[in-house]
Amino acid sequence: MSIIECVDVSVRYLHAPQPAVNGLSFSVSQGEWLNLVGPNGCGKSTLLHALAQVLALDSGSLTIAEGRVEKHGLAASLGLKAARQRRYFARTVALMPQHPTIPAGLSVFDYVLLGRHPHSYAPGHADDEVVRRCLAELDLERFAQRELGALSGGERQRVSLARALAQEPRIVLLDEPTSALDIGHAQETLELIDAARRRRDLTVVAAMHDLTLTAQYGDRVLMMNNGEKVSEGSAAEVLTKERITTIYAAHVSVSTVDGRPVVIPTRPSGR
Repeated sequence: MSIIECVDVSVRYLHAPQPAVNGLSFSVSQGEWLNLVGPNGCGKSTLLHALAQVLALDSGSLTIAEGRVEKHGLAASLGLKAARQRRYFARTVALMPQHPTIPAGLSVFDYVLLGRHPHSYAPGHADDEVVRRCLAELDLERFAQRELGALSGGERQRVSLARALAQEPRIVLLDEPTSALDIGHAQETLELIDAARRRRDLTVVAAMHDLTLTAQYGDRVLMMNNGEKVSEGSAAEVLTKERITTIYAAHVSVSTVDGRPVVIPTRPSGR
């Protein structure tokens, strides 16, 4: 059963001559992990923000967890019904942005507690317990009273994941979750995400930069270019040498290890 259904979705920024996402259709099943790939500016982050209701649709239809998203977006909607819809979507969808805002002086515990806002305007004991469970799940208990800004990049990513899990969502959207991490911390972060997905039956949609990591994690890959879908399928089907060379204008070699593609940058011939 699909928990996300996009049909001919387009998203256009104000005064932009062309849509950032153009006529995109795809679906994601409950518990599935879909990776979005494509060159810089192809529309991956824009699509995630549309799924998170941060950006309104220009056209098309979007259904998330049985709730149909209005074209003008929930942020612009008024009235009690719209307020209830916003609260419903905030409980259903959690977004981990590429560069999260980190308020100065905020502790790890209080930052993760912000994830409880869709459930309670005035957090109480039950919300504190949810936060403690999320910190324990990601081995962050010892950082609970540490200032968030003092943590390393890998530690901050784990805290951002803890905040997302504190929302108790059905869908987690990840915008370049490993972009600032070394290979060890990148793998650690993706393993934690996958473990949480399996434990909680979460649906994950991730905008990914590293194509080899993309092939290692997730169930399907959707490649974009110029706001449009280029290809969709398994990592082996999508991440071919010919397609990567064409879409990324890159020189690569693609090998296979344990049935999954490994993308290796190469120098142009003769150099």
